[in-house]
Amino acid sequence: MHEDLLLVVLGTGERKYEELFRALAAAYPGRVGVKIAYDNAIAHKIEAGADMFLMPSRYEPCGLNQIYSLKYGTVPVVRATGGLDDTIEAFDIEHGSGTGFKFVEYSGAAMLRSVRQALHLFMDERIWRRIQLNGMAKDFPGRAPPWNMPRFTPRRARRGDCRP
Repeated sequence: MHEDLLLVVLGTGERKYEELFRALAAAYPGRVGVKIAYDNAIAHKIEAGADMFLMPSRYEPCGLNQIYSLKYGTVPVVRATGGLDDTIEAFDIEHGSGTGFKFVEYSGAAMLRSVRQALHLFMDERIWRRIQLNGMAKDFPGRAPPWNMPRFTPRRARRGDCRP
């Protein structure tokens, strides 16, 4: 892995992807964590504790995870499809608007470009905080149920170096 990041993977899917993530975890212990299972409680903890949430779905008719991410202050990186495209607004650095990062083409290269763009802007705390606040201010009446969404403090705030 060339990028300076930690990767947490939770869920089930096609066997080839499960095996890929298990191999990554074996190759990069301490940098990649994998649990091949469905666990809603852990999913919310991961989402609330992460800086970014990657959702590269091929199809996503609605999706709630990106909405949870926005409310937690976790910046989503999504493939522009279905509900993901409807709910996530690509960040525009010139105007300071937008709630996350999107890619259209269903390919590893397109996804990696968006991840790298997000990692680049993550380095600027002022910009990153703007993206977080934009997302946390969004309202999706009727889309995201209020249960199972405890209040969490964004990561930088927990470290004591967060400025509004």
